[in-house]
Amino acid sequence: MAFNNIGVDLGTASVLVYIKGKGVVLKEPSVVAIDRDTNRIVAIGEEAKVMIGRTPGNITAVRPLRQGVISNFTVTQKMLKYFIEKAAGKSRFGKRIITVGVPSGITEVEKKAVENVTYETGAYDVQTIEEPIAAAIGAGIDIRQPRGNMIVDIGGGTTDIAVISLCDAVVSASVKVAGDDFNEAIVRYMRKKHNLLIGERTAEDVKIKIGSAYRRPETIAMDVRGRNLVTGLPKTISVTSEETEEALKEATSTIVEAVHSVLEKTPPELAADIAERGIVLTGGGCLLYGMEQLIEEKTGISTVRSDDPLTAVAIGTGKYVEEVMKYRSK
Repeated sequence: MAFNNIGVDLGTASVLVYIKGKGVVLKEPSVVAIDRDTNRIVAIGEEAKVMIGRTPGNITAVRPLRQGVISNFTVTQKMLKYFIEKAAGKSRFGKRIITVGVPSGITEVEKKAVENVTYETGAYDVQTIEEPIAAAIGAGIDIRQPRGNMIVDIGGGTTDIAVISLCDAVVSASVKVAGDDFNEAIVRYMRKKHNLLIGERTAEDVKIKIGSAYRRPETIAMDVRGRNLVTGLPKTISVTSEETEEALKEATSTIVEAVHSVLEKTPPELAADIAERGIVLTGGGCLLYGMEQLIEEKTGISTVRSDDPLTAVAIGTGKYVEEVMKYRSK
């Protein structure tokens, strides 16, 4: 019997699909636009994301996953089915084995919801793998060795931290602070400091262009447009990278504290391995400027970003699928 092996990074911000032999073939936002009058799905993915904050009253753009878990089962099922069929086609031949990355702090009930929603897409078999383990595999780390490897996966909804040895997480933690919280922190800062109301898309733009977790050698700035909360009129102001560092300080400090907490619980032999080998960052959130410098400064351990942090979990789930029997027999 022919099997089609598919790996899915079912993220709060984006869904990535990996197909054996092809690599990552799809990356789209985890957004669905729904007509509230008819309860009909209007758009999914990239098409739906451009509608955020720009829809008429009857159409709402929703994100069916929050902080790494499913908040709307039906919408998630339709979204995932759409993405898998877009990536792999409506195959009549072979059966699909789908592996899905899940946060390390997920409950059994939440994990069951992920499995159920994936079976509803027509999967023959569903596997789940903790995201930091998938991220380590995707980052090219040989997790089968009796050696300590530390992964910090900063996604859209959660940051998953794990010390991995012999294919398993020895110590792990999951904090509900990640890329989405960076956006929300910028929105709050702009409201409080500048009396300027901005949307989620604008906040994300600020984060990508000038967002900082660590002081830059040179301050950079950009114009930000929003609505003045005093006059109610549109307004443009200039925002600096130093301001974003201030805005993001609470969120980035929470991640650093979680890394520190995991290190404190790590057995000494594995801690020695990590001190020698360093910490590896994956996930879209680690693209925030200075994240690796901040963690390195606070822990004293060399910290590097993986070669392709955005796709590490998806690639890891796919490679897990390809070698599923090897990893199962660990």
